[in-house]
Amino acid sequence: MLTALVIDESPAARRQVTGLLELAGWGVHEAADAEDARWLTSVTGIDLVVTAATVPGAASGPALLAELRSAGSTARFLVVTPAPTDEQRAAASAAGALACLAAPIDAHLLLDLLRSRTAPASEPAPIQDMVDIDDLHDADLDAELMERLQEMYVDALPNRLSAISRGVRAGDPRAVAAAAHTLAGTSGQLGHPEVASICQAIASDARRGIMAHQRVAELAGLAGPARRRDDVQRRRQMAFAADIAGGRQDLAGLVHAADAAAGRLAARRGLAA
Repeated sequence: MLTALVIDESPAARRQVTGLLELAGWGVHEAADAEDARWLTSVTGIDLVVTAATVPGAASGPALLAELRSAGSTARFLVVTPAPTDEQRAAASAAGALACLAAPIDAHLLLDLLRSRTAPASEPAPIQDMVDIDDLHDADLDAELMERLQEMYVDALPNRLSAISRGVRAGDPRAVAAAAHTLAGTSGQLGHPEVASICQAIASDARRGIMAHQRVAELAGLAGPARRRDDVQRRRQMAFAADIAGGRQDLAGLVHAADAAAGRLAARRGLAA
């Protein structure tokens, strides 16, 4: 399995990239600062480093990449930042990055870029590997990739929703918010806006300590209808909806657990006050 390291001060930004890479079958480590990134690359075989343009503990993301390369890293590099400037692109190129991508990352663009250009690296990626992103959009994105992305999304969907339901049952709003945020990102990028919207609402509620069991039930209903053309994929999704709504996790039990969790949270807030 290929292994990636995602470096960003923002947990939400890290989860957005991590979710996409895990969807494609990558093993992913995360670092919030340069110190953790240095340690992880020293003890773990990393095939890809995805960094923000600004990293605590380093002069910049590209500067950290150059440092990792000097320390012997043979990973491929990517820089991710909102509205990349010419200066940031130049710095990324000088550090040997494959590309400097705009955040939030487009799923099709990232996975197509990695599909053809990333493998376990035996030697540092040369500077000329920097990709013209406009050309990549025109030349590399195709129907086959979109179909593959949708298949990966379908395969990962049961685990994503199970993570949300586990967090609800455990009364863990942080876990619910993280799982819902991750699913919202991939759903929005892969053409499932209704799922993305309800996941964003669940995450928002969870950050306020609210276990929105009605929204979780609505999410199960949105995930249940057959949304794919392929019959095999349709059966998988319907089976998943049945699992959430009535099989291994009875919907009434889920609602009851969420109510109980909300009560416990309210009690804790009262004691804390």
